[in-house]
Amino acid sequence: MRPTNPSTLLTDEHMFDYHGASMGVDPAFAALRERLDRRHREATAAAFALGEEAVVATGIAELDAALRGGFPRGAIGTLEGPPSSGRSAVAARLLAAATRRGLGALIGVELFPPALAAAGVRLERLLLVPVAEPAGAARAADVVVRSGAFTVVIVPALPSGRGTGAAAWTRLASLAHRANVALVALGDEASAELRYFASVRLELALARVRWNGPTGHLGELAGFDVRAVVRKHKRAAPVGEALVRCETFEDRPAPVDLRERALVEAAPALAGRRRVAG
Repeated sequence: MRPTNPSTLLTDEHMFDYHGASMGVDPAFAALRERLDRRHREATAAAFALGEEAVVATGIAELDAALRGGFPRGAIGTLEGPPSSGRSAVAARLLAAATRRGLGALIGVELFPPALAAAGVRLERLLLVPVAEPAGAARAADVVVRSGAFTVVIVPALPSGRGTGAAAWTRLASLAHRANVALVALGDEASAELRYFASVRLELALARVRWNGPTGHLGELAGFDVRAVVRKHKRAAPVGEALVRCETFEDRPAPVDLRERALVEAAPALAGRRRVAG
């Protein structure tokens, strides 16, 4: 057996080293890499906008811009906020968009039908499913979403519990994806499971209230401003926000004695960005 020269042995650390001529970089590959790097460096929010067929727009320009077009179809979204935060007004806008060309469903959420009609919802194309128990709402949503007949389905933001935990949201997320449905959960706050499975989370808070007429019980609500913040967005830029000006959907005379009261301080960037939602 011939002796081996120790200087020719390769250790594990250097066994893949190349000792020949240096390998040059393909100029075409280098140019492509530079173009891709430059493109991503210069990307703006518009680069994250979703196509019209992939979203359900609310019809509120500033809010749709913050959502990069609207609520995505084939995914779960949330409208989170306390009562009178504007969440029902946004839900009504989504149902109006859904029933304009297709069908919408409202499961276990009580919204006043005349107000929905005033918001533009075609009631003859809206399915109402009254449900008392959270687990019943999850089962009803399973049946409705699985049908594939609806564009938007509104459900309660179900609390954590038996029949409404991770397994339920896993199934609903899968069904929404296959049926290309915008499944939107409405409630005060999303549970831990819903936060995980939601592709979009929109948080709403009342920023300003407008009253018409004298103080006390003789005054009437003339409108309000809602601050909407996108807390999560899996398919687009992660954060956006808008200040939405809402008026009542019903036809009423012009205010004669308008008074305003600020409830939360709006972000400086939103001071001049308002839109009538009613």
